[in-house]
Amino acid sequence: MAKININGKVRDVQAEPDTPLLWVIREQVGLTGTKYGCGVAQCGACSVHINGEVQRSCSVPFSAVKASDKIVTIEGLSANSSHPVQKAWATVDVPQCGYCQSGQIMAAASLLKKNPKPTDADIDAAMTNICRCGTYQRVREAVHVAAGSPPSGRAADRASRRS
Repeated sequence: MAKININGKVRDVQAEPDTPLLWVIREQVGLTGTKYGCGVAQCGACSVHINGEVQRSCSVPFSAVKASDKIVTIEGLSANSSHPVQKAWATVDVPQCGYCQSGQIMAAASLLKKNPKPTDADIDAAMTNICRCGTYQRVREAVHVAAGSPPSGRAADRASRRS
């Protein structure tokens, strides 16, 4: 048994040392918001925060995680979807199929923590997650909305229709 701190709760888990953190999170802990996409750390569907840094959990072996590490999954970002990035995702209506969105949101939250007012170039450089549906323009727009920039384009149209 090993201790792991996920979303502020220390849990005892048992897994082989080479088991990817993704599978410990999903299978051992039961948090299924973090998704399996490619298994080789390319797509980002499995993105979580480890000690405040976005990481692709499919490529982090369980043996590399210390009991003192703080892991945050999409479920731990906020208890009621009130994180600014989650609110912006809803405002801009980012998801289509939604499969990659938890990883996208975790990557965006990490970006905004480091750079609260990113440019389009900053967003493009930081948001390396793959979206099969191609919602990259909406992802960029949502990051700007979460950063407090006024919505433009489709987000502005939706916001004006709601008022």
